[in-house]
Amino acid sequence: MTGRGGAAGLLPGFLTQVRERPDAPALVWHGEETSYRELYESAGRERERLALLGLPAGEPVGILAEKSPDALALVLGCLLAHRPFLLPSPHLGEQLLTQLFAQAGCRHVLAPGGEPRSVPVPARSAAYPVPPRTAFMLTTSGSTGLPKTVPLDEGAVDRFVAWAGPAFAVAPGTTVLNYAPLNFDLCFLDVWTTLAHGGRVVLVDPDKAVDGRHLLDLLLRHDVEIVQAVPMFYRLVLDAARRAGVLLPSVRRAAFTGDVLPERTLAELRDVLPAARLTNIYGCTETNDSFTYDVDTTATVFGPLPIGTPLPGVSVLVLDADGQEVTGPGAGELHVRTPFQTAGYLDPARSRDRFTGHPLGHDDGTWFRTGDLVRRDADGLLYLTGRSDFQVKVRGVAVNTAEIEQVLLSHPAVLEAGVAAQPDPLTGKRLVAGVRRAPGSGLNSLLLKEHCARALPRAAVPGVLRITDEPLPKTATGKVDRTALDRLRGPSPAPDHSRRLTTVEGRTS
Repeated sequence: MTGRGGAAGLLPGFLTQVRERPDAPALVWHGEETSYRELYESAGRERERLALLGLPAGEPVGILAEKSPDALALVLGCLLAHRPFLLPSPHLGEQLLTQLFAQAGCRHVLAPGGEPRSVPVPARSAAYPVPPRTAFMLTTSGSTGLPKTVPLDEGAVDRFVAWAGPAFAVAPGTTVLNYAPLNFDLCFLDVWTTLAHGGRVVLVDPDKAVDGRHLLDLLLRHDVEIVQAVPMFYRLVLDAARRAGVLLPSVRRAAFTGDVLPERTLAELRDVLPAARLTNIYGCTETNDSFTYDVDTTATVFGPLPIGTPLPGVSVLVLDADGQEVTGPGAGELHVRTPFQTAGYLDPARSRDRFTGHPLGHDDGTWFRTGDLVRRDADGLLYLTGRSDFQVKVRGVAVNTAEIEQVLLSHPAVLEAGVAAQPDPLTGKRLVAGVRRAPGSGLNSLLLKEHCARALPRAAVPGVLRITDEPLPKTATGKVDRTALDRLRGPSPAPDHSRRLTTVEGRTS
């Protein structure tokens, strides 16, 4: 059972736990537990520090902090004070941070303990108005420049927390691992839903986020029951579990999101998590979760996973290239409307192409154009096939780099894959692929090119394949860093280098 106030939302649920179960553990950090009472008292001190700033009602503050119990207390302090806050990645460059805080009108940028951060903030006159009842302001990844600021009001957050608690069976004492950085929307489940429903959050130190042995130890030592993470996390844990020769029987729910989970990883996951319900989650910062799909773990062969069933209250529309609705089998761009979404970016000019009325004029609600390309099969299931912004032309032929990645990942010996398009004076674009192969597989570029040629048009077969035994470079969100792949040129590094790459320049003409 959940705390009586859990279904009411984040803050009411958390306060119910403080009142009814003050000494129960709320957080685990570096092996030490923080009780609900202690977390509430820390949040109260942050609320008092905020009050000393004397800010007008509705004026936001910036929070710049790595994940820690003190950082969570600062967020809770803002929520207790009904003070909107901007929570960007602390790893963004100073210029980007300055722009983001200025756009939001944050005259004060705080770290845990009330200490100001040394980010210069211009005058508030240049700021965009923060919508009423805004709580969190998160940012998109910013892979193409200045990240977009996504304001989320209290109602949207509370509706998500009220749904996610029962949906993931988070109850008093449930242990949930939080892998994502604090500024990620994944924390609405891992951290905020867990605290609202009385669970115990095991926080992964960002400095140890790529240490598979450490992650495995956390799962084992704390009997973690629920995990939500990007595919990179599962690959790290599976490799560590294989080396240690252990299983993870305590995990009863494992959710993956943010990127495509390779079929080989999925098969291994089923074996290492024998008691787990495996769930594919589709969503984005702007809308939060939109679809879930429970994997049939009895299957002998795993194919590409559908994105699943819309969550309660989520509306879905697929439009083809002519703007017509796809109602049966077919392909198009995905549009969604969720109870958890933002009404638009903080900068209205950046909302125009993404937040619209119903594309066909059937209702008055706000819809989000995801940019994701999907295929609907005869059973009505939707599968991701690419991104509208990943379309490039090679020799005059339109190809989608995300679709190429999926074909690469369908090879049983491929653990990770990324594809980038480089400028080429002859063809316009040249496709470069980076692939991490399974240990001992012997996968080479010839075999992989043959695999691609069976599923892709000739123009879509990567002209350059770089095969490595090491993890591919990642962005801060845990996805393959395609810009880093684009810079990997020339011959393989010397054998004593940490990254072992086999580079083959091929021709597709």
